Amino acid sequence: MVPGRTGQGRHPAPLGDAARDTRAAIREQALAIGFDAVGFAPAATSQAAKQGLTDFLSQGWHGDMGWMAETAERRADPRSLWPHARSVIVLAMNYGPAEDPLDLLRQPKRGNVSVYARNRDYHDTLKKRLKRLARGLVEREGCQVKVFVDTAPVMEKPLAQAAGLGWQGKHTNLLSRELGNWLFLGSIFTDLELAPDTPELDHCGSCNACLDACPTAAFPAPYRLDARRCISYLTIEHKGHIDRALRVALGNRIYGCDDCLAVCPWNKFAQRSAEPDFLPRAELTAPRLADLAALDDTGFRHVFSGSPIKRIGRDRFLRNVLIAIGNSNAAELVATLRPLLDDPSPLVRAMAVWALGRLDTIAFMEERNARIDAESDPAVSAEWSSPDRGSAG
Repeated sequence: MVPGRTGQGRHPAPLGDAARDTRAAIREQALAIGFDAVGFAPAATSQAAKQGLTDFLSQGWHGDMGWMAETAERRADPRSLWPHARSVIVLAMNYGPAEDPLDLLRQPKRGNVSVYARNRDYHDTLKKRLKRLARGLVEREGCQVKVFVDTAPVMEKPLAQAAGLGWQGKHTNLLSRELGNWLFLGSIFTDLELAPDTPELDHCGSCNACLDACPTAAFPAPYRLDARRCISYLTIEHKGHIDRALRVALGNRIYGCDDCLAVCPWNKFAQRSAEPDFLPRAELTAPRLADLAALDDTGFRHVFSGSPIKRIGRDRFLRNVLIAIGNSNAAELVATLRPLLDDPSPLVRAMAVWALGRLDTIAFMEERNARIDAESDPAVSAEWSSPDRGSAG
């Protein structure tokens, strides 16, 4: 924890003693209950942020995330979400890893889970602390509050920048000079008038490390993300088959992607998280792909109990695992594929077929001849008809 470093001492507008005491009390309690940064912003979104959202949606870069278009009006204006809002208290928790998460990319027989998902669902941890902080505020001030984590239509990153916590980098994520990239965000809307902190400036300069690191070229331009090409979107939000042209680029990333975050030079100031809920569970840090491929629905729910991974369900998760197996260049994993050629889920069957074609051409042709005529799903039949042969290297 870095008490008082972020979102503090940024010269807010002058305010009276009572308002100053309110801000100080909020900050003191927030740091005491485990937040690493706190700042204050007006309940408003900049015109630049609104235009960025409009452009993102008009380009179709949100992909399957139709809810982003459906909630655009509320997302663009905090007061459309809650008309009584006057100020936003923006809070951050650091989840910085102890090791370089990209090291796992060199272990192709193991799955690489994004750092944020290697333990408990952060939404639960943040929401409990946000509610505790909000209760204290209501008790002291008799005000109204609303608590949000990123499941609500709130543009938390622009609000965090307005509150002085950091800035949206060229990879569109919030980063901080004190905590690097590894930040979870939450917010408390209130009807109190609280003086805002000074917005943080952009400190990316000429650096393009995050853009260059993206395995799927998901950034059409600096500060612009086409989610349809983003591995985090593809492995978490996307419900269907992943485009054949993008599968090899996934490597062994089975849930999310940390590449653009991990290469940021500002991580030299990042702190290793000491929060127990964010420390990695051994079984989620470098799981064996063979073990994951063997999970049925019951096993999946057991292994990922309390994890954000549980939300995507066993079939989508196995889709990701099977792509990683297809990219592993590990012939010994062929045995894990054969049972999944008969899986009830077409999403799983199709990727088992794809992975088999990548790892063993002879086994692929044998299985194809025995199965293709009986296959009823068009996507699975297409994989049998057009194998993606060859090693992932």
